[in-house]
Amino acid sequence: MPNHIKAILTVLVFIVAVVSYFFQAAAGQEVTQWLVLGLGAFMIATIWLFPEAGNKDSKR
Repeated sequence: MPNHIKAILTVLVFIVAVVSYFFQAAAGQEVTQWLVLGLGAFMIATIWLFPEAGNKDSKR
């Protein structure tokens, strides 16, 4: 996956995680808000660390 697509996904995941954090905080969900931020950070890390799944023969 090209880096500019990874960057766009990173920004989108970050925005959704932060907005969800504030919605959970407004609802009084103290544990869930931190889980949302942790999941967002995990998703961003996995986008950058792991290669895209695919068939190795497709590059021919």
